[in-house]
Amino acid sequence: MAGPSWEAAPAWEFHLPLSADDLLRSHEPSQYAVQKVLPAKKLREHLADFRAGFRTQGALAILQHFDTLYSILHHFSSVEAAIKEDALELMQKAVSSHSNALTPILASVGLTPSLRTVHCNALKMNCYVLVRLVEAFESESSRGGLLGLDTKKKAKKNQGSSFLWEEERQPILQLLTQLLQLDLHRLWTGSVVEEEFVSLMAGCCYHILENPSIGHQRHRPTREAVIHLLGVVLRRYGHMLNATLKVTQMLQHFEHVAPVFVEAVSVWIKEYGMKSIVGELLREIGQKCPQELARDASGVKGYATFLTELAEQAPAIVLANMSVLLHHLDGESYGMRNAILAAMAETLLQVLNGEQLEESAHSTRDQFLDTLQAHTCDVNGFVRSRVLQLFTRIVQQKALPLSRFQAVVCLAVSRLQDKSVTVVKNAIQLLSAFLSNNPFSYKLSCTDLTELLQKERQKLQELRDKRRTTAAVVIPPEEEWEAMQPELQATVESCLSSQPQAEEVEDLEAGDPAQVSDEIVLLLRKSSYKDAVLLAQRAVGLFQGAEPFVSCSRTEDEEDFLLGLLRTLFTGSQPGRGTREPTGGAENTGGEEQGAEEQPSSELAKQEMLVQYLQDAYSFSVKITDAISLVSRLMYESSVSVVQEAIEFFVIVSQFGIPQAVLGVRRMLPLIWSKEPGIREAVLNAYRRLYLNPSGGSERARAHSLVQSLSLLTVDASLATIQCLGEIISEFTQKDEIKPAVVQLLWERFTEKSPCSTLERHVAVMLLGMMARGKPEIVGSNLDVLVKTGLDERVPENYRLAQEVCNAISKIANTEKPALRKNGTPFRLPQSHLLFERLSEAISVGFAGSSPHWIPFAETAVTLIYQLAEGPEEICARLLQRCSQQALEKLGEPEGAEAEPGSSPTGGAGDSGSVDALLLTHLVSLAGDVALQQLVHLELAVSAELRRRRIVREEQETKKRTNRSTKKQKATVHSQPDPTERYDDMSDPGGTRAGREDPHSLSSSSVSQMLWMSSASVSSAEAPVKPSSISMVVSFPVLCVKGSRRVTLRDLVRGGDPSKQLLSAFVPLVLKICNNPGRYSDPALSAAAALALGKFCMISAEFCDAHLRLFFTMMEKSTLSSVRANLMIAAGDLAIRFPNQVEPWTPRLYARLRDPSQHVRRTAALVMTHLILKDMVKVKGQVSEMATLLIDPEEEIVALARNFFTELSGKDNAVYNLLPDIISRLSDPNSGIDEQPFRTIMRQLFSYITKDKQTESLVEKLCQRFRTARTERQHHDLAFCLTLLPLTDRGLHKMQDNFDCFGDKLQDAAVYSCFQTVLGRLRRLCAKPEMKTLVEEFEQKLQKCHNRGLDSLTEIPQGSECPESSGRPEAQTAKRTATSSRRQRPLRAANRKPDSSFLTPEPRVSRGRRKICRQKASVVFSSDEENSPEEAELMEEETPSKTTPISRASARRS
Repeated sequence: MAGPSWEAAPAWEFHLPLSADDLLRSHEPSQYAVQKVLPAKKLREHLADFRAGFRTQGALAILQHFDTLYSILHHFSSVEAAIKEDALELMQKAVSSHSNALTPILASVGLTPSLRTVHCNALKMNCYVLVRLVEAFESESSRGGLLGLDTKKKAKKNQGSSFLWEEERQPILQLLTQLLQLDLHRLWTGSVVEEEFVSLMAGCCYHILENPSIGHQRHRPTREAVIHLLGVVLRRYGHMLNATLKVTQMLQHFEHVAPVFVEAVSVWIKEYGMKSIVGELLREIGQKCPQELARDASGVKGYATFLTELAEQAPAIVLANMSVLLHHLDGESYGMRNAILAAMAETLLQVLNGEQLEESAHSTRDQFLDTLQAHTCDVNGFVRSRVLQLFTRIVQQKALPLSRFQAVVCLAVSRLQDKSVTVVKNAIQLLSAFLSNNPFSYKLSCTDLTELLQKERQKLQELRDKRRTTAAVVIPPEEEWEAMQPELQATVESCLSSQPQAEEVEDLEAGDPAQVSDEIVLLLRKSSYKDAVLLAQRAVGLFQGAEPFVSCSRTEDEEDFLLGLLRTLFTGSQPGRGTREPTGGAENTGGEEQGAEEQPSSELAKQEMLVQYLQDAYSFSVKITDAISLVSRLMYESSVSVVQEAIEFFVIVSQFGIPQAVLGVRRMLPLIWSKEPGIREAVLNAYRRLYLNPSGGSERARAHSLVQSLSLLTVDASLATIQCLGEIISEFTQKDEIKPAVVQLLWERFTEKSPCSTLERHVAVMLLGMMARGKPEIVGSNLDVLVKTGLDERVPENYRLAQEVCNAISKIANTEKPALRKNGTPFRLPQSHLLFERLSEAISVGFAGSSPHWIPFAETAVTLIYQLAEGPEEICARLLQRCSQQALEKLGEPEGAEAEPGSSPTGGAGDSGSVDALLLTHLVSLAGDVALQQLVHLELAVSAELRRRRIVREEQETKKRTNRSTKKQKATVHSQPDPTERYDDMSDPGGTRAGREDPHSLSSSSVSQMLWMSSASVSSAEAPVKPSSISMVVSFPVLCVKGSRRVTLRDLVRGGDPSKQLLSAFVPLVLKICNNPGRYSDPALSAAAALALGKFCMISAEFCDAHLRLFFTMMEKSTLSSVRANLMIAAGDLAIRFPNQVEPWTPRLYARLRDPSQHVRRTAALVMTHLILKDMVKVKGQVSEMATLLIDPEEEIVALARNFFTELSGKDNAVYNLLPDIISRLSDPNSGIDEQPFRTIMRQLFSYITKDKQTESLVEKLCQRFRTARTERQHHDLAFCLTLLPLTDRGLHKMQDNFDCFGDKLQDAAVYSCFQTVLGRLRRLCAKPEMKTLVEEFEQKLQKCHNRGLDSLTEIPQGSECPESSGRPEAQTAKRTATSSRRQRPLRAANRKPDSSFLTPEPRVSRGRRKICRQKASVVFSSDEENSPEEAELMEEETPSKTTPISRASARRS
């Protein structure tokens, strides 16, 4: 709408104010001022007047109604929303109208001053009001967003409201951009737009950018409008300086604007040509003080983000201005260092990349790479980590020069030992990137590269030798002439002085002069100078006038003439004449000679390049090989990300064919048991990539490759490795990731349909067993094949294969703990099944054999029988009887005689010297296996069957109750049946209770009478419910009655009625072997007997309690490490099953941690770790024995000890609570720990003290320990421990409070040195003046006590010491100790004397047997005659030997 024509300008001029209040007062008469601020109630009315004026006057109506709009701005927070929205709409129309009206006005030539002033004032007023409204709405929107008031706006929008500020601001910004694109300079005098107007328009943009949500995708249109508006202001109105200052200021205070300004700068460069603003911004950032940036973390973050992203968008421009930022690399702000290094990396990737660089660009690239390499050793871990990330990108994009490969790889390998987890992780990533993008070879085996390198080096040496030989032959003729000229000249003089003899030279016939010339040259080459001179003289006379004999003037001296002639002939007129072979070969032309020279040079250069290439490849492979050992150690770090990167590294290394990668691949196997899902999934993905996707043509070929790869992992693998591999393969099988072709190939190998070796057949059945864990039907559907093929008559030839067959078959049994459900019937096979017949036959046939694999096979077979057979005790009883019969026959018993059930199977031959150790070893081992499996059978299978039957019975009873009448049903619901009666009814289905009381009525089989257990059919009452149910044992009534299970288990080894138990018949044999190590000296027999003793002890608490003395004596005094290790494992199982019986013997368990055998120490460490972490052994001061393993000579044992304390530190304050006692024990001179090993142990243990309260408490405890320390060594150790604590001001206060505890020890130089170390650390932490004062005071005390002794304490001010309270800490500690001892009273008296580790504790008497005072079997040693009966302290000289057996006074009742 066109406004009216203004003939005269107003008498005032509108000045843009710095603040809104400036418009309320006028500093000059010609300056416009608001006359009156209208009240809020009248704003609607006056706004209507402005609307009417706008219709008539257009945009110039603002000149008369500015006060109305100013009043709206003044009362904006209290004005109704409708008025504010109407005002915004009117101003938007006014500015748009004015923009349209100014277009022809500014284009006209005759623009009068009055018209220019009118429109200038109107423009400033309209823009001022509109911009202030925009800022007010933006502020209101930001406050609403921060307070969570967006829901109101959404509600208004849902109700049909047409106003939403986020949608309104974009058109306004576009309108202002359109306005500023006009030639507004003509409205101002001097054609220069005033700075206030430009700042007003740009300030609106900056205000909008302060909104944290401006960077969201939904606000992209608004963001682009702001960027374009600022671009117009920058280009047309000279806003560069102010924009630079404002942008840097906003980057410092608003973290979210950095990406926005990067986008803005990119637009300004591309669309507005404002490249110079990048230099201005970088110069402004570069001028920031590094010290201030170090204190302003938020500002640094904004600058760093801006620099990093700007380098990605405009790397060339950043490179041109990089010099202004480089001084920040020496600053304290690691964020700025990271940003500048990232900018360098971007320029290397996008600008300084490639080989076609100029010399200056090459120099810059090298400088940047040097800087990056230097900062891999930066003091800050974040910078080191960032540099490694940047190098990873450079390597991945192949922008790293080949000459830098070795240096950067070395840096990456060195960073694998960095203390920062992120640095280590990124170092592994960098090495993986080097492998994936290496320019050398797809296979990087050091062995292959070494052979190839040696071969090519030899070839290179041959080429070099050939070149030297060629160079020696091809000598220029001139050089040869110069060499022979002196001798030849003397020869010429000699010939001329004497007359030639006729016989010396043959007469020359007329011929070819060239032939004569060649003969002369040949004579010269043969050094026949005299003949050559004489021939030349004759030729001159014969061929006068012929070339070359007339080439010389005869006027010369004859001597000179001959020399000149010979020179001409020798050097020749052509260059190639003198290069002939000494043998007179064919002449070479000049072109041929040059080609011959160039060809060897080219070949030599190529060979040198090849050798250098292979050398670089070999060096790279060596570095990667070195990194493998370091990365493998990181595979068990606490950081999940480091472990995942290590796994990925070994996958890549394996793909490049490095042989050492197999070690890492195997080492990652135990991680499949990790509790972290990310680590477990990483292991699965690694093996999936390595083995499940083999390359090959047909499916059969891929299956063959997969089987071969998996087979390699099982070669020489430990049992733990095989178990881990089985878990992975079972996981793949469950997910159907292993193809049927693989399973088919394994079956073909096992059945020998496919030709394979014995080892491959063994691996095939092993892999089938692993797959059966995921899908039991793989084995279940082919059970007959396994039995007939794997357990045939060839079993004695290969018991290992038969053992794997048993392991595979066992996968069809449900070994999980059964749940309380009625359908939990285990899978069982009848006793007549071929499987058990073959197993029994294989065990009995090999019983008398000498195969070392018979014992593990028998153990696996017995376990399988108990897992799958109905009535497994009957099968094993018959098996034991057959083996016992064989043993008796071999020992000289009459053929066909049976052993008396109540006597030892050795009979009378046990005392003779013809005991067959092998038979006894097999027999004792088999008896122990049966005993243990019988225990497991009773505890798991029988108990599960009882629970199942109870559930079935209850369901039947419930079903019957529901069919009764309503009254009876209610009565039945409120009456609960007696569980004992249910068990009685269930166990006695016939209702004959008398039959249950008679043990002989339980079974009619003689074998089951010996074992007191036999199989029986399911009762007729249960048959309809579970037709397939399997009877377990007839002794259910005995097992189900309360307390009867203990009796039944005890009777398994009790020497009661011999008709009931067969296992008890082997107890005397086992005890006799264990008690007589001199007589039964065979190592295998001793180990088997010890293990059998442990298994028998697992059955009954009474039996265990009676033979623990023998058990632990063998574990301590046996000369065989295998026996001690086996008993240590058995002791761990006993501690879990019978903790009360084993608890008094705990010191004996800890004593094995100092066993001289590495194998025993390792086993003891594993067992004690398990028991302590599972809270099966009380953790006391004896745990210091575990600490001594931290200095064990074997690295594997040290790793176990570290793992133990790491796990223990995660259990509340366990390490903190134990640390004082550990220090006391290990610092004792009698502990056998020297000072330096003690410090090594303490450094590891104190690394787990991380809490401030723990540190303060330990300071107090360690200081007070100085009072009770007896030796200087203990003083040194306590002082050293104080240096390991991260002290704070509170710790210093504690140390000063207890100064009198250690003040008299400061005379010792070692103690004083430790306190000086503590003092040095405290000085570095002096951030407060109070702390500094305390440190200085403490230092003065230390110096006085060190220089003058304890007497100098009297000179210290009394206010800083408390002599009166010198005894209080000790008294308080004693009181606290007494209180804690009352709370945690040890279970046994022996625990209160931990030093008496060899005292035999009093045997525990259970409550139910206190009245029974049976005399138990005891082992009598020679030391028992000197000590009390309750002591079993054994001396080293009393260790049993072969010639002096240990006597045993048997107190066993017959």
